[in-house]
Amino acid sequence: METAAGRPGVPDGFDRLWTPHRMAYIGGENKPPDAGAGEGCPFCRVPAGDDAEGLVVARGRSAYVVLNLYPYNTGHLLVCPHRHVADYTDLTEEETHEVAALTRTAMRVLRAVARPAGFNLGMNQGEVAGAGIAAHLHQHVVPRWLGDANFLPIVGRSRALPELLADTRERLAAAWPTEG
Repeated sequence: METAAGRPGVPDGFDRLWTPHRMAYIGGENKPPDAGAGEGCPFCRVPAGDDAEGLVVARGRSAYVVLNLYPYNTGHLLVCPHRHVADYTDLTEEETHEVAALTRTAMRVLRAVARPAGFNLGMNQGEVAGAGIAAHLHQHVVPRWLGDANFLPIVGRSRALPELLADTRERLAAAWPTEG
């Protein structure tokens, strides 16, 4: 009996999900070439532009909230200080408080808009710890639902996201509380 193993394009019993858009992440696109602030750092560049274009959900005095370009789940947010700083222990008191406050608000807004069952929160400090952009600190706020860790990431090395990033950003920004 002849098998299809090793013959491209021949069915072999596995369904495949092609995700060529992930090559930008795998190849390091948009990753700053060095640890310098400014144009080389996307977390420094994003807040200088338009909120919708940059996927900024909310802004504070010393930090802001933005959708992750390479989300684990729909609504995966990043809370970033405006200042280019790599280590959590180097944040000022104001930055520390605002990152925490924005993280709390992000969780509340995500609960109201998307009704997740839980969250993963975290900061990867350093490249060895998994930080894709280690030079600019960012807090991950990842909403989680029962069954969201299905076969796709494991077998298909893909994530199924039911909504475009721009649409998610619009819904979250509209639900974000305004001061005053």
